[in-house]
Amino acid sequence: MIFYTKLLSIIKILRPLNFIITFLSVIVGAFICIHGGYSSSKILFAAISASLIISSGNMINDIFDFQGDKINHPERPLPKGTLSKSLVTVMIIIFNICALALAFLINLSALIIAASAVVLLFLYSYKLKKIPFLGNLTVALLTGMVFIYAGVSVDNYVYAIIPAAFAFLINVIRELVKDMEDVEGDKATGIFTLPLRIGFSNIKKIILLFSILLILFTTYPYFTQIYRIEYFIFVMIAVNPLLVFILKSIYENDSRKNLNKLSFLLKLDMLFGLFAIYLGK
Repeated sequence: MIFYTKLLSIIKILRPLNFIITFLSVIVGAFICIHGGYSSSKILFAAISASLIISSGNMINDIFDFQGDKINHPERPLPKGTLSKSLVTVMIIIFNICALALAFLINLSALIIAASAVVLLFLYSYKLKKIPFLGNLTVALLTGMVFIYAGVSVDNYVYAIIPAAFAFLINVIRELVKDMEDVEGDKATGIFTLPLRIGFSNIKKIILLFSILLILFTTYPYFTQIYRIEYFIFVMIAVNPLLVFILKSIYENDSRKNLNKLSFLLKLDMLFGLFAIYLGK
């Protein structure tokens, strides 16, 4: 029974949904970027290594957020006591070593990006997340880097710029929503994020601004004939309507429960956006 509980806790701290989304994002990103010859093994190495780095980053964040998670997320393995910090630290080291080894097998550019992501994720948890908005931008940048990394794995990062920009914009929105969700724990641990500094009403205005920018951006690849009509149709019937629904819901209900749901929907909308790009390629 103890082994089963610990195994479930290990799976939970890895954020399997984030792992899968990162894995699929690299695969889709690589296929979007393919232009000529490519190595399927390098794409697989990129997908696995990126997912390991993301999981490692989540675990690092859980260690630094230990006190805050006692309030914001008491169900998580560390505050709940089902995993120790020492075990999680060992897992972080193993994950990062494996990820960098796989990146080395891709090419030098991939290794540089992977190493940069490992450093940025540590700096985010240690310092950057405490700096209003800079922490949000860092996470969004790292998400965008996933697609550049995918492009590098097939030696064509240029085609990754649009999906990377899309991922960046939608994750700025998601990070701000998550900050709204976590205000109680952040305040208790002395982390004064943007919602605590400028208030929910002003945060909603920033989210509105980035949502408008994102919607405008989604039209750019079609009207500049980068992507086909299939892309535009799916964006207009799925991606943007869901974004408008999320925006409306934020203004109507900023309870912690609703914000948690909207954070998940933003993650889902990112997947819809990637699917639209794949259709339109």
